Amino acid sequence: MHISLQAETLGSLFGLPITNSLVLALLTGFILMAGGLLAVHSLRIIPNRAQGVVEVVVDGLLSFMSQTLGNYEQAKKFFPLVATIFLFILVNNWIGVLPGTGSIGFFGMEHGKEIFVPFFRSANSDLNMTFALALISMGAIHLYGIFKFGPWGHISKFLIVNKGPVYFFVGLLEGVGEFAKILSFSFRLFGNVFAGEVLLVIVMTLAPLLAPFPFLLLEYFVGFIQALVFAMLTLIFLKMATAEVEH
Repeated sequence: MHISLQAETLGSLFGLPITNSLVLALLTGFILMAGGLLAVHSLRIIPNRAQGVVEVVVDGLLSFMSQTLGNYEQAKKFFPLVATIFLFILVNNWIGVLPGTGSIGFFGMEHGKEIFVPFFRSANSDLNMTFALALISMGAIHLYGIFKFGPWGHISKFLIVNKGPVYFFVGLLEGVGEFAKILSFSFRLFGNVFAGEVLLVIVMTLAPLLAPFPFLLLEYFVGFIQALVFAMLTLIFLKMATAEVEH
């Protein structure tokens, strides 16, 4: 049994390493884009079954966001970012639990030992991917804040120079907290997904027949919860970044 904290490298392209987590991330992106294009080109006045499913998902996400924000127009504004993050994490987590993911691959050598290298690995079990998602999320949050209040108006939330040393110190703490959010985002998602994969590997090794089935169902549920938590935190931080500061 081989458990690697780091994503395995399958090869390289123009000198850039291609890992099994990157392959599954690209596959997830392709599925989402293909599904979106198919849904757009199959729009009908009287929706068919596939269009009905898409409309239910979109309307459900938009309604949930508007209830959280208390503003439907603001929910529509944040919808593309939050929905994309939620669907990408959700689909990737669910694909990562499918049979064949992590079990189809080849044998390679590492530090003089023969190890099994799977072709596919959940992108969210790679800290590089979750860190990139956290950077995208927090970068977008601050961009929305800059668009709303202007560059200095947004920066002045963290660099308070005209209200005394206490406010200045509090502003610096808020700035440090913004960087801490990136670590919190990335390690929370990575830790939960990677721990689930390790649990499945151990259970399948000890009892490969019926015992893994309840854990597979649990991983589907955990995958949904982690996608929801990441998207919800992004939404809440977006609301905070674009809210008027009174005190």
